[in-house]
Amino acid sequence: MVKSFLHGKMKWLLCLAVVTCGFCFGSINASGAEPIPLRGIVEGFYGTPWTQEKRLDMLKFCSDHNLNAYIYAPKDDPYHRAKWREPYPQDKLADLQELVKTAKANNVRFIFAISPGLDIELSGYRGVLDRVAMEKKLMAMYDLGVRDFAIFFDDIKNKDGRGQAEFLNWVNEHFIAKHADVAPLITVPTEYFRQDMEENGSIKEYTRDFSQTLDKNILVLYTGEKVVPDGLSDTDYQAALSLYGRKLGVWWNYPVSDYLEAKLALGSVEKLPQDSVIPAIFFNPMKHAELSKISLSTAADYAQNPGNYDAVKSWHKAIKDLYGNLAPAMENFADHSQHMVVSWAVIGPEDGAALRVLLNEYWQADSPADKQSKQEKVVQELTKLDNSLATLERQLLPQQLAECQPQLAQLRRIIKADLTGLAVLAGDKAKAESFKQELAEVRAHDKTALISETCARAFLNELAGHIK
Repeated sequence: MVKSFLHGKMKWLLCLAVVTCGFCFGSINASGAEPIPLRGIVEGFYGTPWTQEKRLDMLKFCSDHNLNAYIYAPKDDPYHRAKWREPYPQDKLADLQELVKTAKANNVRFIFAISPGLDIELSGYRGVLDRVAMEKKLMAMYDLGVRDFAIFFDDIKNKDGRGQAEFLNWVNEHFIAKHADVAPLITVPTEYFRQDMEENGSIKEYTRDFSQTLDKNILVLYTGEKVVPDGLSDTDYQAALSLYGRKLGVWWNYPVSDYLEAKLALGSVEKLPQDSVIPAIFFNPMKHAELSKISLSTAADYAQNPGNYDAVKSWHKAIKDLYGNLAPAMENFADHSQHMVVSWAVIGPEDGAALRVLLNEYWQADSPADKQSKQEKVVQELTKLDNSLATLERQLLPQQLAECQPQLAQLRRIIKADLTGLAVLAGDKAKAESFKQELAEVRAHDKTALISETCARAFLNELAGHIK
């Protein structure tokens, strides 16, 4: 067992050395055909953490999909973040030990993470006490069988870059280095996306101090250009390496939906580097473990072969593998729930792109006959979609249906109102009142179930603008 962990640590160090050397001698180029060395899932979302059963199932999922790592970092586990100094109760320790054993049995590295940044002291007597507390916490996990550790400083106010790095260096020297079977430490800084690392074209003080002080064998993860960016190009990735002066792994915030809980992220991961040497990549999932598997399946395909990854092909394959005979129906539904948008985040494929084309053609029809023809195509597609939703409501497994029932029901309401609105515009004025009632019903559920916002749902607003 020790020999296998030593071998793993040597591979890690070699990988990090390659990336560092690549930085020293210029841009990092590769065929993109090799798997990303450390690739997996980070349970790092806010909100209700996954249950033990979901975690055990996800470890098996990782193994089945050639994902070799799982970071345990649920923001709302109090002993991970808010009460990080306190030891886990015995029942929680037993759960963690089961996860560690299951991960090892499935050849998945179980990475235990702590987020102490809310109240950690980095200097003085209390700083000494917190170093001791951290060492105790890590040692308790080591005794359970954990051999991979991470310490995160994301989403906090304290921006003492040098102090954080010195703390991590102390842990690296006094704990990581003293255990030959422990892999290199992983961290996330407080400025963890590139646009937050710079100001007016210059590196910010925190990032400069953190990056220059931190031991070079500690792996830093970042989220790309933004917290939730619309892709990460090879050029942008290389710019981040140049800015940081060291290797960087990627924490990718898709399909996580904790910032837009009414929406399901059911698309493929896309627009990721294809020609860069990336030492590690972790995908942050939704609280909906079953539905996260669609995107995570595509993530596994990407991480296994970045240079030849086809997002669309991978998405179709993932749904077929996960849903079998229900795959066509699930594709029709998932197609309308991929794109995540808030004021500070844009990510994921467009929702219902093919249907949106038909809707646009309907509005652009330049004669009554053309209008009728285009309407028939729209009605056909909306009816097909509704039939798919009805099939899913009847046949999905209970745990799958529970995670998507609100959005399934809302899309059916939207389609019903769309069809009624089309009938009204085609001359059936008797349905005008029904349309208003159906529109009101959709609006009543908009805050709790978002879906097809720029397609079927937008079309409903467009219809309403033509029906007085």
